Amino acid sequence: MAPASGTSSANTRARALRAPWALLALALAAPVAAQEEEIGARLSIELNTLRQTEAGCEMSFLAVNGYAEDVASAVFEAVLFDAEGQVDRLTLLDFGALPAGRPRVRQFVLPDTSCEGLGQVLFNGATDCEAGDLGPEACEQDLDLRTRTDIEVTG
Repeated sequence: MAPASGTSSANTRARALRAPWALLALALAAPVAAQEEEIGARLSIELNTLRQTEAGCEMSFLAVNGYAEDVASAVFEAVLFDAEGQVDRLTLLDFGALPAGRPRVRQFVLPDTSCEGLGQVLFNGATDCEAGDLGPEACEQDLDLRTRTDIEVTG
């Protein structure tokens, strides 16, 4: 027995409406999946965006734990340099828990700081790294640092 014509066209319309959303979800997931495959067994931290707010410069980082184990806690000492290359300040960036194989976004606001005034972020080392059997070196060994901004990120 053939379905009623209204039901068939409704199903076709529903499939047509879902298809673009499925493609969009795949397109958005592809960069993260590609990054996870590329990093291997190490932490990857990317300075993804900078945004000026009333409170100061908001830095958004994308962190991916490429290890097979979770990192329970990761805190990094960061040195911020101004656009002229001079040390502006040292600060701690607490990335918290980083589950294995899962991307996490962490945001930090630098009070009373202009994003335009920043020139470089230097990851000076981990001040806290709880990584189970991986040990504290999991937060420093082969740390993969990247940027999608004009600010250089080194370590």
